[in-house]
Amino acid sequence: MFKIGELLVYPAHGVGVLEAIETREVAGCHQLFYIMRILENDMIIMIPKNNAKEIGLRHIISKEEITKVYKLLKDHNLVSNNGQSWNRRYREYVEKIKTGSVFDVARVLKELILIRDKRGLSFSERKLLETVRRLLIKEISIAQDLPEKTIEKEITSILNTTF
Repeated sequence: MFKIGELLVYPAHGVGVLEAIETREVAGCHQLFYIMRILENDMIIMIPKNNAKEIGLRHIISKEEITKVYKLLKDHNLVSNNGQSWNRRYREYVEKIKTGSVFDVARVLKELILIRDKRGLSFSERKLLETVRRLLIKEISIAQDLPEKTIEKEITSILNTTF
């Protein structure tokens, strides 16, 4: 169980603070909900406590996990989904992001950068690239208690690219 005041990650939306745990009536049944405010845009999300794990709600990554994320971003053996159509790749990337795994988010970022640098991205993929970039930078900056600009410079340097 998560605690009020904790910083958590909600897949595809990013880091938020758990502001309350409340009982609400839904379809005649009382259920516990986590009430979370997303830091990026102040959006309030109600997450059924019973489904939190399946949804992918999780704690901020640790410093050890950040090292693994950076290692993944440096991996030159990562192969992008070049052979697939952009809409098929897009659907697969969205599914990876929905898992809530920071490693999946990092893989999507790396693959989109590789594809962009080889032959360009569709409009939807460009938007997705910006989303995963923002999600990753925000979480790592909070986990390391460093400014987002610092983390963006680190990731840009690792990927040897610009955003």
